[in-house]
Amino acid sequence: MGVTVTSRALDLLGAFDGEHRSLSLTDLARRAGLPLATAHRLVAELHRWGALAREPNGEYVIGRRIWQLGLLAPVQSGLRQAASPFLHDLYGTTLATVHLAVRDGLEVLYVERLAGHVSVPVVSRVGSRLPMHATGVGKVLLAHAPEEVRAEALRHLTRVTAYTVTQPARLLEQLRRVRAEGYATTGEEMSLGACSVAVPVRNGDVVVAALGMVVPDLRRQLPRLVSALQVAAHGIGRTLASVQWNQGLVPRPSGDQR
Repeated sequence: MGVTVTSRALDLLGAFDGEHRSLSLTDLARRAGLPLATAHRLVAELHRWGALAREPNGEYVIGRRIWQLGLLAPVQSGLRQAASPFLHDLYGTTLATVHLAVRDGLEVLYVERLAGHVSVPVVSRVGSRLPMHATGVGKVLLAHAPEEVRAEALRHLTRVTAYTVTQPARLLEQLRRVRAEGYATTGEEMSLGACSVAVPVRNGDVVVAALGMVVPDLRRQLPRLVSALQVAAHGIGRTLASVQWNQGLVPRPSGDQR
């Protein structure tokens, strides 16, 4: 059927990722698999529309208009709005970096982050994607993902640090414990010097997101952090359910007369 102009433009936008946030025209063409002349024409159109912006050094980055459109996505608007007050409460109480994330394929997508004052190396950013098996929020999401997703993830256990779990049997045991205990932890598996703890966010019986924190050490404060995260996650879930009830998307629980 041939390659459409739309697909070529999307290939150019898809050339950007967490490791390639700024690209020259030549690199854009190469990563998108397009002739340089074609890339030049399409990049110019995307730039005029606002999908791409040009840096002073001549390289291109994702434009503000794409960011504005992204905020309209349900996972961005509804979930982030419901979670916002609870994330700020966690941040104010712990001064730790707080994460809200969802699963996107075999990766964890960070939809919100509040950076804490604790000196801990954190590689995540809002909109970034990281491997599920190496992050606390990712392990929560992987533990509650469909079986076929877990099976596929086990075939892609890349090593990020010397502490990353890359043995399928060991990871499966960790995921079993996540489901049984209600939280996940990591110890320097994504970044040296950083530990994380995360819990599921449920909308009814469905895990829709993961809420986590990154701290230097979990040994003395794990119960306190898990408790704080679970209270916040429960509040987010109740808020999501309330919004759906008010919008008539789901029936109210029996006996609810509000």
